[in-house]
Amino acid sequence: MKINNSNFMSEKKVYIKTKDYSISKESFILEYEPSLDMLITTPQPKDISKYYKEESYISHKDESKQFLDKIYFIVKKYTLNKKIKFISQYQNESKTLLDIGTGTGDFLNEAKRKNWTTTGIEINPIARQKAQSKDLEIFKSIEHLGDKKYNLITLWHVLEHLPNLEEQIEKLDNLLEVGGTLIIAVPNYKSYDAKYYKHHWAAFDVPRHLWHFSKNSIKILFKKKGLNIKKITPMYFDSYYVSILSEKYKNGKTNYFNAMYRGWQSNLEARRTGQYSSLIYTLQRG
Repeated sequence: MKINNSNFMSEKKVYIKTKDYSISKESFILEYEPSLDMLITTPQPKDISKYYKEESYISHKDESKQFLDKIYFIVKKYTLNKKIKFISQYQNESKTLLDIGTGTGDFLNEAKRKNWTTTGIEINPIARQKAQSKDLEIFKSIEHLGDKKYNLITLWHVLEHLPNLEEQIEKLDNLLEVGGTLIIAVPNYKSYDAKYYKHHWAAFDVPRHLWHFSKNSIKILFKKKGLNIKKITPMYFDSYYVSILSEKYKNGKTNYFNAMYRGWQSNLEARRTGQYSSLIYTLQRG
């Protein structure tokens, strides 16, 4: 099922024209879906795998010699510890954790060290192999999980990549045990940095990002399954990293001073509006 099927027949309009700046250089349109307050990448590729070249896609790497990638890994190491601390407040006796889009498995590896019973889903074969080499239980798809239920399910910048969005949300709902928690981190297209960089905003990341969410989007989509937002948490570092990439897309070269300023300004503006570059949504039933 596609999100823009007969269930959502409200009139759409072109919101912005952008392109894949990092790999294919192909152009795409973001259509606004008013019933969900969401942007939809159009067209959506039938074969998305070619847009995830291993040498180009950072979350499928364990290391890199490029300067910008080194910044990514420094921040990643810091945020891993923050994520583990964040999820600890939602553990129960079972401490069962499912991470969807686990990449090379660093988050699950840290969670396992903290005595979580971990399972991961990673569709990319090379990233999956790297995660499995860390003695982690990683599967190719949700279908391999059977009837298992989990205390905690996490998607760290993954939901925006998943095709057939409503079907994916249905699957997440079925995998969550009674009293369980769903944690979703996604970019926020209503942030200051998104509005400033416009079609150069790196977090659009078309066509790998198929959906572009607002707070309303998440609320509406998950409320249909009885899952309600209990907490929204900012991801402060995202505005800086996204601004670094956006500067490069906009000007053809990276201006770190401008990027740091825009990232700081985005967080400052968000203190008033709540519209941070990326947000973590904690959802529970009822």
